[in-house]
Amino acid sequence: MFGDQVRRLAIVVLLIAGVTLLVLAGAHNLRSRQRQIQSQQQSVGSAAPASASSDGGGDDDGDDPMAKKMLGKAAPGFTLVDLQGKKVSLSDYKGHPVVLNFWATYCPPCKLEMPWFQELESQYQSRGLVVLGVDQDDGMAVKDVAAAAQKIGVTYPILMPNSDISKSYQLGDYIPETFYIDKNGRIVDQTVGAHSRDEMQADIEKAIESGGE
Repeated sequence: MFGDQVRRLAIVVLLIAGVTLLVLAGAHNLRSRQRQIQSQQQSVGSAAPASASSDGGGDDDGDDPMAKKMLGKAAPGFTLVDLQGKKVSLSDYKGHPVVLNFWATYCPPCKLEMPWFQELESQYQSRGLVVLGVDQDDGMAVKDVAAAAQKIGVTYPILMPNSDISKSYQLGDYIPETFYIDKNGRIVDQTVGAHSRDEMQADIEKAIESGGE
């Protein structure tokens, strides 16, 4: 009799211990998921140094690296080569709202927001929206840039840079850097770092509406 009671007590203790372990494991998994979600949320609005070898120290003259230096100005013209070797000029899209996004293959915030640009281009295609990505990798082969863009899942034109476009758009020390250009060729907003999809959509609508329908 006594031995049966001991066995039953042992079984109960084991069951309680098992349930406790399951609860603790579930709580640990929940905390892990919460940390992952929080990390993803914190990455929105973040930026990476404009050069993979840069320490992100900012401008030597003390300028605000997030300053909107080009806001309200006419978007400087350019002619660059896309991944297929075709020349692409900003003037090709005269009369269209344009999103000009400077990105790099090593930049996590860039990879976060580029699929949203792809979605928004499709959403606003009927209103003439054009998205152009300008790669900022130092000396990377075209095929490697193309492979990275394909992996991210974007099909809008990706352009290879030259030194002139960085100067003309007064690019800062951080990417992604994005210019929202209206149909009249005026920069209606300029952002540094990856923003939320809603913010990007609002800037696109601003570019569309600013230039008139």
